Amino acid sequence: MMTSHVKLRREKGSLAEYESQMKDLRAQLTDQIKILDSQVEVKQQQLSDLSEFLRRRGDIEAEYARALDKLTERFTHKTKKKEQWGQSVCQVWSVLLTQTRLESREHAALGDTCCNTLTQGLAHSTEDTHRLHKRSKEVGIQMQDELLKVTTEMQTAMKTYNQYHTDCLIAEGKLKEAERLEERQTGKSAELGLGQSGGQRRSSVKKMERLMEKRHGRVQENQLKCTKARNDYLLNLAAANAAMNKYYLQDISTLIDCCDLGFHLSVERVMKCYMASRWRIQKTEETGLKQLEAAVTSLDQGGDRDALLQQHDAAFCLPFKFNYHPHEGDQVCEVSAESQVRYELETRFQQLQSRLAAVTLETEEVSKTLKATLTALLDNMCDSDCNPSPDVLSSLSNEPPGGNTAQKLAIAKRRANQQETETYYFTKVKDFLISSSLNVKLQAKHDLLQDAIQKAEAVDSDPSRMHCARSLRVRKSRPVSQFCHTLFTTDIISYIQSSGQQIPVVVESCIRFINLHGLHHEGIFRVPGSQREVNHIRDAFERGEDPLSDSECDLDSVAGVLKLYFRGLEPPLFPYDSYSQLLECGQIEGVTEKALQIKAIVSTFPRPLLIVMRYLFAFLNHVSQYSDENMMLPYNLAVCFGPSLLRGLDSDDAVARQPQVNDLVKTMILQHDIIFPSQSELPGPVYEKHMTLEQEYCEPITEEGDGETEPLPSEDEWEAVAMFDYVARSPAELSFKQGELLIVYSKASCDWWRGEAGGVKGLIPHKYISMLDGSERGKREEGGGGGSTGNLTAEDPQTENTTRSQERRHTLDTVRQGSFKTTDRLPFGQADRPAVDKDMISRQMNSVFKELLSRQPAVPPSTLATPAPSSSSSSLPQAAPTAKKVGFSLRGRALFRPVD
Repeated sequence: MMTSHVKLRREKGSLAEYESQMKDLRAQLTDQIKILDSQVEVKQQQLSDLSEFLRRRGDIEAEYARALDKLTERFTHKTKKKEQWGQSVCQVWSVLLTQTRLESREHAALGDTCCNTLTQGLAHSTEDTHRLHKRSKEVGIQMQDELLKVTTEMQTAMKTYNQYHTDCLIAEGKLKEAERLEERQTGKSAELGLGQSGGQRRSSVKKMERLMEKRHGRVQENQLKCTKARNDYLLNLAAANAAMNKYYLQDISTLIDCCDLGFHLSVERVMKCYMASRWRIQKTEETGLKQLEAAVTSLDQGGDRDALLQQHDAAFCLPFKFNYHPHEGDQVCEVSAESQVRYELETRFQQLQSRLAAVTLETEEVSKTLKATLTALLDNMCDSDCNPSPDVLSSLSNEPPGGNTAQKLAIAKRRANQQETETYYFTKVKDFLISSSLNVKLQAKHDLLQDAIQKAEAVDSDPSRMHCARSLRVRKSRPVSQFCHTLFTTDIISYIQSSGQQIPVVVESCIRFINLHGLHHEGIFRVPGSQREVNHIRDAFERGEDPLSDSECDLDSVAGVLKLYFRGLEPPLFPYDSYSQLLECGQIEGVTEKALQIKAIVSTFPRPLLIVMRYLFAFLNHVSQYSDENMMLPYNLAVCFGPSLLRGLDSDDAVARQPQVNDLVKTMILQHDIIFPSQSELPGPVYEKHMTLEQEYCEPITEEGDGETEPLPSEDEWEAVAMFDYVARSPAELSFKQGELLIVYSKASCDWWRGEAGGVKGLIPHKYISMLDGSERGKREEGGGGGSTGNLTAEDPQTENTTRSQERRHTLDTVRQGSFKTTDRLPFGQADRPAVDKDMISRQMNSVFKELLSRQPAVPPSTLATPAPSSSSSSLPQAAPTAKKVGFSLRGRALFRPVD
């Protein structure tokens, strides 16, 4: 084993390499902004020089027109002298003088155009160039900040990975030390075999076995944490490289195009107007004008951009991609879909697929809008006062000064429309760049996860691994607490002091559940869960149970319970007397200064509050790190938690001060490591990014066979009634009418059922149907009926079940009365189907409940006297009395749920 200082030196070497790469990247980004600034100065100077040139040329053309007019008058009476020049006749001379007289007029018109029309257009172009560059620079700085944010997250993930891998190496060293100790003890026992009694030897062996078991458990747990941290590091690494490729290969070109927007077009239309005037006044210069036209026609915005990139290759070239640097001794260099993280990666892969599809569609729509806006903007720029027709030029030359007021008003209106279009265009440019960058990052993670899952599936299908046994861990329910203090709507300090829990059980359990299953869940904390399930989970916590030991709980409902807990605290988590002081901190502009001021206020809070705040805000910061997938930015989380955590005694100004509260909570989420004390400063529980199932609440399950998930027992077909009309959006979905009877087989996801309508099989949306015949067991939101039926001796659950059944029957009758009036909506073409009998439905529901009761194992009399611990446990038909089958059910549903 290498010495610790050698390991530390290597780790610092990897970090130093990343720091050097990040420093070069920041310097390169700064050079890009400077180069773009210098380019806009060059363009403004070019426009200024061109305007000065045209003004002087207009003066020359006006002087030339006067000279031509004098020349014509002078030689009108000198025909004889003209004839002496040779090769001319009087008619030719007459035509020449007439042409000279017309040429004088045309030159006068050209001089007026150069001095007024063209110079005015160039002045507008100079103003446009400066304004467009300013907006492009703002977008560029924002994109650079996003790139630096991605690379910083990647660096943070690497540090986390290094930390967990170091812990893993330490645990492995302790295990090896325990093994050597066991060998020495075994040898010593053999030497002293007859000198020790049998009881002493057995006691020593048992102690050593317990030590080895503990060390093995610690190694496995640290290896699992290291695997998760490595996966997160690899995913962030892939996202950073993808974002960097996208920025340097696409975004830079787009930003340069935005800086040059309309510049080449402005120069082109000015020069074309100038050429048109020249073509009218002097046909003898046709060759020169063709050369100039060729030069103007060859104006190429893309070519100039490529030339700029080649000229400044050092600033705009794509840097070397970030390479993966494994921690010392780690041989794994790819995302690992091991058995214990397989389901987590598959779930994340499915969520990534859904999110990627939505982002791709959004990017395509923004791209279409962007192209249409660009076309309209360029058309508006072309419809300018700098390119009038020849007839307009002739009329302008004959108009007296000050007679073009209407034209000036039209020009001002076009200018206002152009600026409005520019604002909308740059908004769409920013949206497109952000959306496309997000698409690239999600695609990189998607491809990496897909490869890892495919490799894991290939390994699982290997015949040599078909009959190996795997040991898994499944979380068991916590023991029922005997502490009877009120958990919700209470004073958190009093609860912590009286219960001895530094982190209240509801906070710890909900956060652990979301860490294990919901960090990538889209809309976590924003999408409301089922109120019925929220109440069920809350009541279970109040009874001292841990209802989240079953991973089938709805994520949105669990998030709702966490928000409900903090919303019900009285006083709130942040004391009332600190409300005004914290709001005053929101007026500070600097982020660091604001965080330090908040820290000074928070440091005066009681120690139990600081521990809970540190735990909560570290978790919220971790959730925001996956905002690309869960769409929960720090501000979105602040909107969800701000009103619950920070509120004043006066509720009248709560709405007015809500933006300040949200901004304050957002700052606490982003700067939580600065605001709240570290574990060394304040000992106590801290939030871990990569959690595992708790050691004391896990039980091993041995999985036999080919390592595949044991299929759940087949379920009966259920009947449901359509509450609304639905039109299928894809071939996999089913269309149906309101009131139509449907057959449901099983749940495909939290929002879809597999079922049948009119003999056609497909997917049925969950929110459009109402279940019949006791099939509420498949719906977590309405799972309370099964639990109350499973315990008929409990008075309150039975009453609640009766009320829910009556509400459902009333809803069913209402739907059928409004939808079964016409024969074309009757299910399966049965036009003469009679109305549904409510008593019959009641009898059917009772029969199903009795059947469910018959499938349950015998319950001791002492258990019947207490309420059922979970409202959904008695409604699952596959819950068998044998422990092994229960273990398979938990494993199949909680850790290795099949991908639909």
